[in-house]
Amino acid sequence: MSRGGGGDGAGAAAAGAAAVAERGGVPPILYVLAAALLWSTGGLFIKATPELSAYELSFGRSLLAALTVAYFTRREGFRVNSVTVAAAVLYAALLLLFVMATKLTTAANAIFLQYTAPVYVLVFEPLVFREKYRRSDFLVVVACVAGIALFFVGRLRPEEMQGNWLALVSGLCFAAFMLLIRLPRAGRVNRASSIIYGNLLLAAVCAPSFFGGLHKVGASDVGVILFLGVVQIGVAYTLFTRGVERGVRSLDAGLVGYVEPLSNPLWVYLFLGERPSGWAILGGAVIITAVLAHTVALARGGKK
Repeated sequence: MSRGGGGDGAGAAAAGAAAVAERGGVPPILYVLAAALLWSTGGLFIKATPELSAYELSFGRSLLAALTVAYFTRREGFRVNSVTVAAAVLYAALLLLFVMATKLTTAANAIFLQYTAPVYVLVFEPLVFREKYRRSDFLVVVACVAGIALFFVGRLRPEEMQGNWLALVSGLCFAAFMLLIRLPRAGRVNRASSIIYGNLLLAAVCAPSFFGGLHKVGASDVGVILFLGVVQIGVAYTLFTRGVERGVRSLDAGLVGYVEPLSNPLWVYLFLGERPSGWAILGGAVIITAVLAHTVALARGGKK
């Protein structure tokens, strides 16, 4: 996710903070990298709880995530407005859909198809913000659609097909979420409000399932839920925002963020032996390459 600047004064403050951080031996970009690596563990730990449904897992994960992010951002307050409420609903939906997709299909399919979000942004952003379409936008959309099609090639079990579609819808929710938080009104309150209230909303929705299946939750499941909520979402979000606040450009943060979709299936393969299909690997490569190339091309052209 990108964050807008706040003028020359904010830029100078960010540059000063970045210099202090670097003198202290911690380059700000490492915060973003650490966040991306933590986010990338989601697939592995979701797969590590085969006895828990997506609803049962999401309750504890989201409740702990909300509390963690609220603790680290408490000084910014907890006010909301209509934009952050809508963003919170979308965030809750994309979280649940991603967990459901990861349970049903391979981790690679789930994360690569969720990362089609930038494609939807390219399609709808000019409409929302009254910007012009660029030819490069059209080309990257075509490339990504071709990449998406490759995930549905070959023999797929019914649950894998369902998981693929859920991951695509998760990506659509992710895109709508990114567009909403770009609106000026989103920055007038705690920018983490949508994260906090989205997680609380999802926890409330999933609470009946969790307590209904409480007898299935073992000690290892509790450990996984703790990690997913506190570390994989809560600490990762805090590290990411700290890196951006200390001077990491939105472009750099976005590029480093692609460590997540590349690492996610790797952890699952190394620890659980889940191997994505060749078509899925090719499709993911097409999507990631197209979006990265488009991002870098815009940066070189001086566009944002």
